[in-house]
Amino acid sequence: MVGNEIEKLIKLIAKLPALGTRSSRRIVLQLLKKRETLFLPLIQAMNEVAENVKTCEICGNFDTTSPCSICRSTVREPNLLCVVQDVADLWAMERVSFFKGKYHILGGVLSALDGVAPEDLNIESLLKRIKDENISEVILALPATVDGQITAHYLLTRLKENEVKVSTLAQGIPMGAELDYMDEGTLQLALNSRKQL
Repeated sequence: MVGNEIEKLIKLIAKLPALGTRSSRRIVLQLLKKRETLFLPLIQAMNEVAENVKTCEICGNFDTTSPCSICRSTVREPNLLCVVQDVADLWAMERVSFFKGKYHILGGVLSALDGVAPEDLNIESLLKRIKDENISEVILALPATVDGQITAHYLLTRLKENEVKVSTLAQGIPMGAELDYMDEGTLQLALNSRKQL
């Protein structure tokens, strides 16, 4: 139906998250229809990102410089560190524009099923940062999943060795949600994390 080059592009795009073959075909067709205004600028932007973006040697974020702009910032609180699972979580926190400390990316969460052990994560560099940068508080912003909670518990055990305050994000029922639509785990977490009024 299509040439080998087009089929190869469809297969590559289909490997991206949340995209299947049908969506990839639509994307490739749109790119080909808008070659000058969309396809060629996209190729140029992707080449620039591939050539210029680095992984921050301190926190693990993506930026054109290492250390990244967040780690180099002089206006952020230097003693407040937020631990996240991945770069996507850091970007989500930055979208809110509320957190004014710095970050540390673990690179995943502990998982017996997936074979992810403590040595597979950036835990030792986290412990080193806490000592070297005189961190006073660590916020664990990990997923509210079994693996996320196991990772938080493990980190809490390791962080007790340092004189550092450890907190987690509040978890439970989101604003505007109805109880009828909540799963049992979320309801239990909300009950266990309840606050006195």
